[in-house]
Amino acid sequence: MTADTLAALLLARAGDDRPGLLFEDRAWSWREHVAACLAAAARLGAITAPSWRAARAAGRPHVGVLCDNVPGLPVLVGAAALGGCVVVALNPTHSPAELVRDAAATDVALLLYDGPYEEAATGLARDLRIPRAPLATIADNAEIAEIAGVPGGAAPGDLVMLIFTSGTSGRPRAVRITQRKLAVPGRSLGMLLTPDDVVYCPMPLFHSGALMAAYAPAVVSGAALVLRRRFSASGLLPDVRRYGCTYLHYVGKALSYVLATPPRPDDADNPLRLAFGNEGSTTATRRFGERFGCRVIDAFGSTETAISLTPDPAAPPGALGRLPDGVEIRDPRTGERCATARVEDGRLLNPDEAIGELVNVSGTGLFDGYYNDPEADAERLRDGAFWSGDLAYADARGHVFFAGRGTERLRVDGENLAVAPIEAALREFPGVVEAAVYPVPDAAAGDQVMAALVMSGPFSPAAFGSFLAARADVGRKAVPRYVRIAAELPQTPSHKVVKRLLAREAWRTADPVWWRPPGPSQDGPSQEHPSQEGPPEDGAPPEGARQDGRWRRLEEDDVKAIEDDFARNGRANLLEA
Repeated sequence: MTADTLAALLLARAGDDRPGLLFEDRAWSWREHVAACLAAAARLGAITAPSWRAARAAGRPHVGVLCDNVPGLPVLVGAAALGGCVVVALNPTHSPAELVRDAAATDVALLLYDGPYEEAATGLARDLRIPRAPLATIADNAEIAEIAGVPGGAAPGDLVMLIFTSGTSGRPRAVRITQRKLAVPGRSLGMLLTPDDVVYCPMPLFHSGALMAAYAPAVVSGAALVLRRRFSASGLLPDVRRYGCTYLHYVGKALSYVLATPPRPDDADNPLRLAFGNEGSTTATRRFGERFGCRVIDAFGSTETAISLTPDPAAPPGALGRLPDGVEIRDPRTGERCATARVEDGRLLNPDEAIGELVNVSGTGLFDGYYNDPEADAERLRDGAFWSGDLAYADARGHVFFAGRGTERLRVDGENLAVAPIEAALREFPGVVEAAVYPVPDAAAGDQVMAALVMSGPFSPAAFGSFLAARADVGRKAVPRYVRIAAELPQTPSHKVVKRLLAREAWRTADPVWWRPPGPSQDGPSQEHPSQEGPPEDGAPPEGARQDGRWRRLEEDDVKAIEDDFARNGRANLLEA
């Protein structure tokens, strides 16, 4: 069996009696974890439901899962790697309509769930007419038999999982997560670890980051993996001390939320030596390292993993790293390479000619395509090159700076969102003549949702809030932070809205703008933990919570406070770009 498979990495741990998986007050050795994976694969093979049997007869059956970070989820992933099924990582923060869409698009034939999601799973299984079962009945660590009949023959290109992202057309995009797609980053990051390390994983395992940068490196190195059911900013340091965590994986604003907790003189008295993740702001990564006495590596990547940038310690503040061989910044309209950025005092002087799309001109990296979505593949793959949709610019020394994403894609708290479904919903609000949705930068990381509406009458923020609260097809992260009321929208001669102009103006407009200010929270200024809807375990309400009348007029003092926040986070350049 080739080393570029998750199956091979797991089987290498099959005789390892050191701690492997830690969760709350329970612990399992790596030997027990691998045995549980094999037992789960056997249980899946014994299911007799007609739809599941038919799926097995047709090939590798797809099992959907709705859960938080519980031990059963990595067991199920291991079962997929060792036993031949495919795990569809459904995002439990999605609306019921979105879950039906996602599960149907990925041919889910069996649905597994953890306790809090029983009601959602019941409705989803009913709508799809497929069987459902508690996750623990399949991926149960309580009773583990001795390993027998170890499988073999897994190939690097074999499908293990499907993980969702969103595209410009608004249709779901299920990224194919193959054996090698987990093994390669696992081996790379595993070089940073030893068997004595302890990996802390509070980020959701239904996203690729936690799997590729926490679970897989732990499997490779033999380090113990600590799961947290849901991220909690105030719970991070106590967890690190309790379990002796030396490595932390984060996504998006996690570092900012932790930094928003009250500092203590002994914060640096902890075993943490390395934090690895992406989308942390320059200021947050620096402050986190200083406050907690660890090294922070903020890398650039995506679920597709076609383009990766390695941080350069000698790079100027805000740089993602240097352009690697085979990766270029190209104008998405002409396909030509963009000009070198002229930067003065951190400000980009030639954005129109320097900003372009990051393109892997040498191939597709670890991207194995989307599942059953040739249109999405065609959008990303052109003439043998991978077009990421991520905008950037590079200075004369090759240092790359992120400039945002195309106006048809947003990334809010680590979640990719498509604008088309949001626009479709907003157009149904009474009085809306036209609606455009586009990203504006967030002061800490990623984007925020902004909408421009043309109304036939007065705009009522209370009615707008009630309308969105009643929409089952609009997730909480899709609710706009800013709403601009415009007399008309800029259009091309063919009557298409020019969103890049709206995005460039953002809230700097003479039109009235309504916004939802972030409220105070013990878990961070925006109240919402990254990559998961609902409150953190500390009990703070989510930032995106739908409350009537939450929007209020944006005033000059608000604009100044927002833009001061960008400066504090080292992201003022995004306002200029």
